[in-house]
Amino acid sequence: MSTTTRTTTTHYHIQKKRRAEFIEEWRKYRQTVIRKEDVILVPTSRGLRTGVYMGWDGDRPTRCLDALVHEVDPGTTTTIHRHSWDAILFMVEGSGWTEVDGVRYDWKAWDAIHVPSWSWHRHGNDGDRPGRFMSYSSEPTLWTLGMSLIEDAGQEPFEKLPPRPAFSGGVPGDDPYARRLRRLAQEAEKRRSGRIHTPYDEQQILATPRGTRTKFLNDRAIGNKASGLTQVMIQFAPGKTQSLHRHPGEAWLYVVEGHGHSFLGIAPDHGEHHPWKKGDLIVVDHFLWHQHFNDDPVNQCRLVRVHMFDSLLETMRTLMDPMVLFEEAEDTLISTQELSQIQWPDDRRPGE
Repeated sequence: MSTTTRTTTTHYHIQKKRRAEFIEEWRKYRQTVIRKEDVILVPTSRGLRTGVYMGWDGDRPTRCLDALVHEVDPGTTTTIHRHSWDAILFMVEGSGWTEVDGVRYDWKAWDAIHVPSWSWHRHGNDGDRPGRFMSYSSEPTLWTLGMSLIEDAGQEPFEKLPPRPAFSGGVPGDDPYARRLRRLAQEAEKRRSGRIHTPYDEQQILATPRGTRTKFLNDRAIGNKASGLTQVMIQFAPGKTQSLHRHPGEAWLYVVEGHGHSFLGIAPDHGEHHPWKKGDLIVVDHFLWHQHFNDDPVNQCRLVRVHMFDSLLETMRTLMDPMVLFEEAEDTLISTQELSQIQWPDDRRPGE
């Protein structure tokens, strides 16, 4: 016996109501600066302490990226686990090591690590003080697609664990299925051969027309294959600022050292100023005009910027072309002569 499902409300009204409710609910979670003191680290079953700056497992859910902070005590080795999403790490202070698919990478403050999807990984600390690091992942994006999976194997040795998911290498032919097999196999091989560890001293920091110096920590330009996640260190000279600009996709900036403020607004002359300090996280929402300022006339400040440039932003560009999706206030750029006159402090990380 067949049944018929009936609704007394049209598709138009359901969709309109649903969209309005979603945006109204989502706006409650928006916060421009998450203070370091508002992020509480708690012990976890993995053997480290974790706090949530932004993400579903804290008080500020997100849709694209998450941002967590972790501490590993001396003499600790965490459980080993893997997940279906990529993650990138920024080492804030102390030292430690991260094992990715059986390979150990020793790290110090300001190094970066890429943890590819489905790679077994754990962290440890052989030093005499806690090691602290930030992690950013694309888990919220996969969550929206129903593809977030995680597996914890406790203290099992890597040699006894199953490998990453297998994939077919492709078959001869020019039909759509053969093309798909080859395309996905090539992508999988590329993803599994990218850079994992970026020692901070390995990359040169370079001056930009925006009035800052920058260096890549995780990016395809230096060999990472991080599913679009990118991470850059930004150095501000004493009392200096960055050019005013806007773009789609969120940009998150972790304050590594120093203090200052950020302007964020819906127009270049219509917004608010938000102060920040070391350990805070600045959240720049989609399409907001923004500009960051170092308020210290004597000392430099540093921010680490993370976004999903090679995935979310690239997709938005193709979907919305020919709309201009990156705008910069050219009158806030500085000349080559002005740039050469900035007195940059030495680029030295903690303990050096």
